Amino acid sequence: MSTNLQAFRASLLHLLDDPSIAGDEAVVWHEDGLLLVEDGHVAAFGAWDELAGGLPEGTAVEALPGRIIAPGFVDAHIHYPQTDVVAAWGARLLDWLASHTFPVEQAFEDRAHADAAAAFFLDELLRNGTTSALVFGTVHRTSVDALFEAALARNMRLIGGKVLMDRNAPPALCDTVASGRADSEALIRAWRGRGRLGYAVTPRFAVTSSDAQLAMAGELAAAHPDILVHTHMSENLEEIATVEGLFPEHGSYLGVYDRFGLVTPRSVFAHCVHTDAADLRRLAEAGASAAFCPSSNLMLGSGLFSLKQACACGTRVALGTDVGAGASFSLLHVMGEAYKVGQLQHEALDPLHAFYLATLAGARALRIEHRVGSLTPGREADFVVLDPAATPLLARRAAAARSLRDKLFALSILGDDRVVERTYLMGRLAHARDGAKD
Repeated sequence: MSTNLQAFRASLLHLLDDPSIAGDEAVVWHEDGLLLVEDGHVAAFGAWDELAGGLPEGTAVEALPGRIIAPGFVDAHIHYPQTDVVAAWGARLLDWLASHTFPVEQAFEDRAHADAAAAFFLDELLRNGTTSALVFGTVHRTSVDALFEAALARNMRLIGGKVLMDRNAPPALCDTVASGRADSEALIRAWRGRGRLGYAVTPRFAVTSSDAQLAMAGELAAAHPDILVHTHMSENLEEIATVEGLFPEHGSYLGVYDRFGLVTPRSVFAHCVHTDAADLRRLAEAGASAAFCPSSNLMLGSGLFSLKQACACGTRVALGTDVGAGASFSLLHVMGEAYKVGQLQHEALDPLHAFYLATLAGARALRIEHRVGSLTPGREADFVVLDPAATPLLARRAAAARSLRDKLFALSILGDDRVVERTYLMGRLAHARDGAKD
């Protein structure tokens, strides 16, 4: 072992598969565990009694009694330019875009504004325990340059892209097929593979892209087999009706994307609230993913995503905050919102499944599960230290918890950023509740 060895003693939790399919065998929980990190990667993860005897002589062990170490959260859908419209009142999707989103996105042409917004956004992710995310920029190339530069400085594993939008939007936010291609290709060349960064071709949604632009997006995805496709689908009934009017010959919303080569194993479709079983099965066949964004869907009155139906169809699902329509950066909060959405449909979400959706499922959707999403030895050491006693009510509730499920459920319903005591990126402290950093 190198001299760059860190040892943490705490309760440890991660998942190796979807527990709704694989059962509790997918859950790895050590009430008294040892996490070893070497050169930014997980060297060992297991029970204290089994691993402590093998520690090199003189290894300093940081004891974190009562804390839970878990993989960093993975946000499968979020908009960094919309940070300033979180909690914007009184509109549904299309009106909300026109009234709130489009006005604030126009400011991202200015690089100084984009830099300041990107820095705040990434620090907010880390404060909430999110270590990886799939992120929308704006139509401006500068917005993505700013985001990637800030992520590179923090050594975050982040995937983002420039919005493609050539119609049905303010002129200041429209590109063209040619400029959208040129900017996207330039960003791919400049950033893909630098540090821990990845790129996603990002048409906003079918409403704001012409046939020619969607075709170009499909060509980009085909030409670069290591980039993702990131867009929205079937979020809102007015949106769906608009798409049907714009593309009457395509059969379904997914059919629009399918025609242009955008339904791939590397595709993440945000929302899918009103997606029927046939299209969910098509997503499963393609290996594409749906990003379930319950906070946003409730805030905009978009509808109730059926996780049960999606899982029955074999569709990959992960959780997204969808900030700024989503009301919180906290994936703990989003787990709680997902439970409430399920309750309204008589579908009780298991807390272990919720935790999977916020960690390994997100990594799988972003095709980075070989890097992050669990704390399997060899993975990058992106992890959080959670404090179940972060508030007096949580402390009382956690002390009465009868099982791991009970404890995690309490965290998802009562928890927020205060629960995240520390966030680590490749073994380096990136956020601490007390303000300390490496």
